[in-house]
Amino acid sequence: MSAPTSISDTSFQAPPSNDALAKRNAVVLAAAMALGGSSPSIVVSLGGLVGQALATDKELATLPVSLLNLGLALGTIPAAMFMRKAGRRIGYMVGAGIGLAGGCLAAFGIASASFMLFCLGTLIIGSYGSFNQSYRFAATDAASESFKPKAISWVMTGGLVAGIVGPQTVIWTRDAVQGAPFAGAFLGQATLAFLSMIVVSFLRPTPVSVATPKAGGRPLSKIVRQPRFIVAVVTGLVSYSLMTFMMTAAPLAMIGCGHPVGAAALGIQWHILAMFGPSFFTGRLITRFGKGRVTATGLVLIALSAIIGLSGITIAHFWITLVLLGIGWNFGFIGATAMVTDCYRPEERAKVQAANDFLIFGSVALASFSSGKLLSVGGWVSVNWMVFPPVMVALVLLAWQQRTKGIVPA
Repeated sequence: MSAPTSISDTSFQAPPSNDALAKRNAVVLAAAMALGGSSPSIVVSLGGLVGQALATDKELATLPVSLLNLGLALGTIPAAMFMRKAGRRIGYMVGAGIGLAGGCLAAFGIASASFMLFCLGTLIIGSYGSFNQSYRFAATDAASESFKPKAISWVMTGGLVAGIVGPQTVIWTRDAVQGAPFAGAFLGQATLAFLSMIVVSFLRPTPVSVATPKAGGRPLSKIVRQPRFIVAVVTGLVSYSLMTFMMTAAPLAMIGCGHPVGAAALGIQWHILAMFGPSFFTGRLITRFGKGRVTATGLVLIALSAIIGLSGITIAHFWITLVLLGIGWNFGFIGATAMVTDCYRPEERAKVQAANDFLIFGSVALASFSSGKLLSVGGWVSVNWMVFPPVMVALVLLAWQQRTKGIVPA
């Protein structure tokens, strides 16, 4: 939906949609996501183990994983501002270069037994993720309104491949550097970032709006006050934060309940497949039923996962919880992302997307910090009960938007 214009606001000619170009770029970005999207799973899988081996204070063992999320949050705005000036293709190539450097530094930190260097490496890898997370928006740059949800889904299917590539990289490369366990896995991550740099070089630029004296569009403060933007951010924030919150606690809770480490690892694997597998058809569901309904369905599934989590502590209970949580995240996050694309004009997309991702991934960093603490204090039951209030708030906002969308300004 295009926003109305006025003489006092701005005057521009929106670029024409080009679904053929959008499809090509979506395929390129999906391939890049399959490579670059594997970085977080490598850090999450090994960060705690390496931290436990290198940190003098063992309570800091999970700090490298937390710094991954912090780097992602802190990098969103600088990444978006850089791409606004240099373009998507150059920006993503630079981002991949940052990921390559981060992987090499993390590997060097392991080889030199420096916990500080290893943590700095995971922080830099996190900032690489701030570029990757905007792939989903880049896929919509040339897309028509009807193809935008599908373009987002196409890119997110790359995450399904990343969920396989990341763990396999760990398995095949963890002992590649003699005398430095797991250093090889981070060199493998650096290699994947280099391959991603090659892939994104095939990205084609999309048309931009005609420049005007107010080519930057409306002030960000005005855009973020839009009711539709607030609803989109809140639903995306709730979907992603709760997914991270529960996913981080679930393996520890399973082990605490006496289940084997293998069962916990398999549960996370099914969770990742559930996160990205529905992307093959989520876009079609949004086109058919609407962004709001699909997003609401995702939030309900997240709440249902918590209900299952409260109903028992068998392996089956944990696995079903994680699968429902993954599907709920997919519907909620993709739906919320599609809603954000309705909130800005072409010349405003960089700053609005950056604001959206900063808010979402800042909350994700807080969720990852707090999940383990809450689990240790209140147990798995308290983690599940914390899901319901945010879901209820998001659902109320969605219901309010559906009732007032005919009068809510763009």
